[in-house]
Amino acid sequence: MSVQIIKDSNGRPAYVVLPMRVYEALSEQIEDELAGLECEADRNNEYEPFNPADYVQNPAALARLRAGAKQVDLARAMGVSQAYLSKLEHAERVTPKALERVHVALNALRAST
Repeated sequence: MSVQIIKDSNGRPAYVVLPMRVYEALSEQIEDELAGLECEADRNNEYEPFNPADYVQNPAALARLRAGAKQVDLARAMGVSQAYLSKLEHAERVTPKALERVHVALNALRAST
């Protein structure tokens, strides 16, 4: 049987890749173990909250994520295509005028819900 161990950047074992038939045979035990680990982590408050600012540098994308809006909904509120909004969110620089349009559209989305 072939089992592959994937190490993290420090050289410590982090993941295991195993044949599908082995996973299928063990899947219930794996799911039970994962559920137990999640419950234990919940009891110990070990989860770190997701903070988009730690991962997203574009202010337009960050504003949308913090507002909990989908790209397609924000694009519609701005009167632009989703593709344009995606391009804006991936730009290295966002003009103050574009960012203002994002904020106005997000406020309109909040008001409509």
